[in-house]
Amino acid sequence: MNEAIGFGFIVMGIAFDFFGCLGLVRFPDVYNRLHSSIKCVTLGTSSILFGLFLIKGFSAGGVIALLCILFLVLTAPVSAHVLARSAHKFGTKLCKGSVCDKYAEDKDALS
Repeated sequence: MNEAIGFGFIVMGIAFDFFGCLGLVRFPDVYNRLHSSIKCVTLGTSSILFGLFLIKGFSAGGVIALLCILFLVLTAPVSAHVLARSAHKFGTKLCKGSVCDKYAEDKDALS
């Protein structure tokens, strides 16, 4: 039973990774692509690792998978924020269809 659920999580993770990669190709600017890739890493890869944990159990491989999930969940959003903030400070423009620019609003409020 655990193996079937584990394979389900692995398939779901592969689907997230696929659609995240598709977003990297299809989205118009750096910020949308970054959002897509971080969702891909956080949800897709974590689902694959959780599926591996369900299959392996509390063996060495399963515990390492849980530790990798913890590391990904803690570091991927922070790195995405740093990359987006750096791109904005460098002057990378948003696409024409973007509705708001919160970084520019914060910058204007501080000035």
